[in-house]
Amino acid sequence: MSRLPGTLSGVVVGLSGGVDSSVALVMLQKQGYPVVGLTLWLMKGKGQCCSDGMVDAAQLCQDLGVDHHVVDSRQVFESQIVDYLVAGYSAGITPLPCSQCNRAVKFGPMLAYARQELGLEHIATGHYARIHYNPDTQRYELWRAVDSQKDQSYFLYDLPQDVLAQVIFPLGDQTKDITRQIAAQFNLHTAEKPESQDLCLIEAHGSMAKFLDQYIAPQKGDIVDRQGKVLGTHQGVHHYTIGQRKGLGIAASEPLYVIGLNVAKNQVVVGDRRSGGQPDCHVQRINWVSIAAPKAPIAVEVQIRYRTAPVAATIIPLAEDQGERVRLIFDEPQFGVTPGQAAVWYQGDHLLGGGIIEPFSP
Repeated sequence: MSRLPGTLSGVVVGLSGGVDSSVALVMLQKQGYPVVGLTLWLMKGKGQCCSDGMVDAAQLCQDLGVDHHVVDSRQVFESQIVDYLVAGYSAGITPLPCSQCNRAVKFGPMLAYARQELGLEHIATGHYARIHYNPDTQRYELWRAVDSQKDQSYFLYDLPQDVLAQVIFPLGDQTKDITRQIAAQFNLHTAEKPESQDLCLIEAHGSMAKFLDQYIAPQKGDIVDRQGKVLGTHQGVHHYTIGQRKGLGIAASEPLYVIGLNVAKNQVVVGDRRSGGQPDCHVQRINWVSIAAPKAPIAVEVQIRYRTAPVAATIIPLAEDQGERVRLIFDEPQFGVTPGQAAVWYQGDHLLGGGIIEPFSP
């Protein structure tokens, strides 16, 4: 099991009802830490993170003799995530809700509840990531998990220092197989629970398109190539994202991908893979995690999607933006660079910071 702080008055453990958060709680409890379960009610309807998850979390706490609290977070989820997504897709970008949710809906509010309602200073979750304190820089650093296949540090880049100082990730030093073994060892009823979707809204609604169609009216438009030639039609720009290949409904001699979204003209722009390469991009809303904002260029490995491998790049600080915006130059042009998604940069397993990819200039 992971090495944890020596003396804690108690830990509030965020419980989704899945096996990871269940094991995080039991690991802390079996090491002698007083624990309290906390589940956030994020949205209506079924979904493992909501109604079903709350039942499983409550059952777990009852089985282990642990107090369980449920906080109605539906309003903050609606304003911080649903509105954020709808506004982004309406503007032709593809927002990343998970990092926004972690900062604005989950970790900050959980810590506030722990302090104000329970008088406790630490929270824990079942995320796969690691936190280390660097006494030389006096910063809490974020590192990838030992299990590279489960690492979730990409979604955690936006957590501020005051939150990282109070967070524990008990699973960061172990593999998912070990987590399953611990769940079975302690006969947790979530031991064999299947993996949840990366995005809870897809799990609850079936697809992102079905979710968005509740908020954005379909509007028929053209699918065009880079020269403006009409190749087909679409039922709404919000159904598409940069890099998408499937679902275009276009017959062509070679595979076509979405390489641009023009909301003003209600057009989806497609092209071959070569035409979709981007040599660079600008990144805004940056959170420098493990280091202070650099004043000179630095070499990094950057991840532009959760499921993509990191690639070599150089961060160019923009002096006028004082570290809140940078230019990111890839060593080789990258396909699928998507405005609204997070660019998160590392050196090895060490997460330095990240931000949101800006829309490209016309």
